[in-house]
Amino acid sequence: MSKINSRPLSVDELNRFGEELDALRARTLASLGQRDADYIRRIVAGVRWLGLGGRVTLMAGAVLGCTVLPQLLWPLCIVGTVLLGLSKILENMELGHNVMHGQYDWMGDPSLHGLSYEWDIVGTSDNWRKTHNYSHHTWTNVRGMDDDIGYGLLRIFPEQRWKPFYLLQPLVAVVFALLFEWGVAMQDLRIGRWLAGRMEGRELWKMTTPVARKVGKQLLKDYVFFPLLAGPYFLPVLLGNVVANLIRNVWTYVIIFCGHFTADAEVFPKECVQNETRGHWYLRQLRGSSNLTGGRLMNLWSGNLSHQIEHHFYPDVPANRYAAMAVEVREICARYGQHYNSGSLARQFGTVVWRILRHAFPSKPGPARPLTVG
Repeated sequence: MSKINSRPLSVDELNRFGEELDALRARTLASLGQRDADYIRRIVAGVRWLGLGGRVTLMAGAVLGCTVLPQLLWPLCIVGTVLLGLSKILENMELGHNVMHGQYDWMGDPSLHGLSYEWDIVGTSDNWRKTHNYSHHTWTNVRGMDDDIGYGLLRIFPEQRWKPFYLLQPLVAVVFALLFEWGVAMQDLRIGRWLAGRMEGRELWKMTTPVARKVGKQLLKDYVFFPLLAGPYFLPVLLGNVVANLIRNVWTYVIIFCGHFTADAEVFPKECVQNETRGHWYLRQLRGSSNLTGGRLMNLWSGNLSHQIEHHFYPDVPANRYAAMAVEVREICARYGQHYNSGSLARQFGTVVWRILRHAFPSKPGPARPLTVG
């Protein structure tokens, strides 16, 4: 665990801290325009062309490789799978996630509206807007209110009550990474409540129906329709689609966990949010979030969640603005003596892995750091 050097803020300092961050948000929103619209439309085009290139290359590899040019089978299939995986990452991270936050509602484009966009995973956008946009972003890292803390499967923080099941969590974490989109799909179904007898089966069925429809649609598209286009050479296409989804799942898992569960990230009790001011909310978001260094490529392929701090501060601001906003956010944090948690992907994910391994075993939380004084 690293040594965090934040200092408690007085109530007056906390109010000014919030006012400065609010002012940055207002200035940024006032400057939105054609540049931002052009950016997200380039992302839409990138998703489309990467996906098309991946599927065509996969198809060519399957048909040509299984007939006249067997030496092209694996090279073309690997290239096609990687392109398709990149398309799915870009759609999931930079397009779907950010559009569903309402970041581009101001454009008036129905295809880019936060309440109507449906993304390319088995989970429904409606459930994501509920569990992520509302519950997670409102109650970030608040125990008992933010279901993203361990996703009901993992003990990430010592403040979570230990159970013998957590001894399996190093293995569970790997499986969860591979099947991350399925975890997202099931998150709002509250299956645990049903198993405990606290929810009737008909209620679970009602909640499951739209998810089942979405699952069927995704399975039909990726694992039936496109593979069958290759006719008797469907198997390489099927395998390519499976691996592309796994690539997207693992990358998404790594980015999200690096944004929330590093060594410096904190969790908070429910009492922390009673009578919470705007400044207090910003401070809680800051202390529960982690950034990634890596420049423009990292920003693009992480959906700009390399700036998780700025995303938690400003979820409805177009994410392509986060890099510029981060300069001022970091300066504000430094001026108020607040730790700005940022590091390389290797470093941050290394601390996530450490948490997963360490807290599989019983452990006691250390003393909580106060947010305010006076």
